[in-house]
Amino acid sequence: MAAGGGENPRRRPYSGMPSAFRELLVYRQAVDLAHELHGTVEHWPLPDRKAIEPQLIRAATSVGANIAEATGRWHEKDRRQLLLVARGSLYETEHWIAYCEQRGLIARNTASRTDEINRLLNGLIKRRPPS
Repeated sequence: MAAGGGENPRRRPYSGMPSAFRELLVYRQAVDLAHELHGTVEHWPLPDRKAIEPQLIRAATSVGANIAEATGRWHEKDRRQLLLVARGSLYETEHWIAYCEQRGLIARNTASRTDEINRLLNGLIKRRPPS
């Protein structure tokens, strides 16, 4: 271990450049939806927070996380697989939102917000990398 706090002096410092995934509209919309849902569940009755909140928030945050991870993959097969996982998490999020709409926990038509995210995500899945 190097002296001075355990830092490796040969390692380059972080350049400060944002990762590519932060520029993707689909990523930004997925993260915005997850943040909005997180703020909404804070006001739910305790039984609903305990039963539904963990699954809804896990699914919603997983969408953006898998999109981010996919952009860091070198191999197309790995990238595509992570985008498919993100799409599965989006469908799960849509399920939980629709369920919560029926229970009166979330405003009606909130589930429709997943439609645009799904369209953009499918575009990423179908897109071929540059040769």
